[in-house]
Amino acid sequence: MEVEKSFFVNIRRTGFTRASWAVLLLVFTVIAVSWLQITKESVFPIWMVLGSEKNSIPANTQSCSGFFREGPPRKVVKSLTDFGGVGDGKTSNTEAFRRAILYLASFGQKGGSQLNVPNGRWVTGNFNLTSNFTLFLEEGAVILGSQNPKEWPIIDPLPSYGRGRERLGGRHISLIHGDALTDVIITGKNGTIDGQGKMWWDLWWNRSLEYTRGHLLELMNSHNILICNLTLLNSPFWTIHPVYCSNVVIKGMAILAPLNSPNTDGIDPDSSKNVCIEDCYIESGDDLVAVKSGWDQYGIAMARPSTDIIVRRVSGTTPTCSGIGIGSEMSGGISNITVEDLHVRDSAAGVRVKSDKGRGGYISNITITNITMERVKIPIRFSRGSNDHPDDRWDPNALPTVKGIFISNVVSVDTRKAPVLEGIENASFEGICMTNITLSGLPSSATWRCEFVKGVTVGVHPMPCPQLQTNDSSFSCPHS
Repeated sequence: MEVEKSFFVNIRRTGFTRASWAVLLLVFTVIAVSWLQITKESVFPIWMVLGSEKNSIPANTQSCSGFFREGPPRKVVKSLTDFGGVGDGKTSNTEAFRRAILYLASFGQKGGSQLNVPNGRWVTGNFNLTSNFTLFLEEGAVILGSQNPKEWPIIDPLPSYGRGRERLGGRHISLIHGDALTDVIITGKNGTIDGQGKMWWDLWWNRSLEYTRGHLLELMNSHNILICNLTLLNSPFWTIHPVYCSNVVIKGMAILAPLNSPNTDGIDPDSSKNVCIEDCYIESGDDLVAVKSGWDQYGIAMARPSTDIIVRRVSGTTPTCSGIGIGSEMSGGISNITVEDLHVRDSAAGVRVKSDKGRGGYISNITITNITMERVKIPIRFSRGSNDHPDDRWDPNALPTVKGIFISNVVSVDTRKAPVLEGIENASFEGICMTNITLSGLPSSATWRCEFVKGVTVGVHPMPCPQLQTNDSSFSCPHS
């Protein structure tokens, strides 16, 4: 099948040979199902993917149906070649993309538009999307990030961060960017977006970055977004970053970067609400999925929480970070997060909650269930930061509040270390509930390490720390 062939080529090209056949089979199944949902027409029938009144089959309750609202078919469909695009892997198409989207933006209130990227290798710098718009990568299409840093312009820092995440001042814009948009679809027949991030990783390793690296795909202040059926490779920094967004669906994605590439998070919903992430495979040099909401005093002042987020059927590996990370930038608050059916292997951590003094904010009502881990160093970890602050104006008295962390149905095999739960002195880390957890492979001498936390456990093996064996009548821990 051509989809499978394309996926194998992408893996060979980037050196990804570690994935187990079982995991790859899962990915192929997801892609095959997605393939069947694409008609022969160039306009993508979103209702077939997400379900709506147009489909007589009831929407699957275990899907992202309802998070994204489909509009009518795009009225105008153009190809990048109509604007002078050349897919030879050498010619810069930055101006072609920009001309195309400038033209297609004029149809935003006239039925919307779609830009097709044909089979070929299309080198480009940054380009910005528009509303009521579909970016469609045809089979065999590869968008390649420019190796000229000037084609990744400098933009203002995010107000909830106060500065670039890595360097003071501004930051490089993402390769594909959008601000204040509505009704945006980024999809295709398993096309590829390759950030060619090694140039940026080298700058990071050599400590010669002048500005914070750009993401591969960032949408800001936007609503009703769908990203699906693509392969994303080699992001310079975080791969997909919806920030200050609502009603975002990310599904059926393969996100790959070398396992030693710095900070190449897979998907980072940030100060966003109503986000659904499902059926994705991720290999990266950082968290597979990380939920964020601003950094220290800047995030506290902006007070834009991340809330009502679902992460479902995600699998992958990261040698230095976690399968699911909550924080560490969480100063605007994080609540109502559901993570289920997560498969993490050969990783530093499976589930990780990250905070620090100065963060303020809160983490509440986090439900994590049905987790499988293989050869994970620390399966469950709560960690304090390491003096990681935007500047010297952070408030050491701004302590986070953590309450209502529900973790259940976890199986970890070949576990390297017992869980580590480090709260913060004088901060509230309570209402932690763990049920039906089995950690196998630990040496007999391994014990949980807990500090400044309080909770309840049921059916957890080996025996947890005393702080999680309390009989707290004010907190109910439901049995699984």
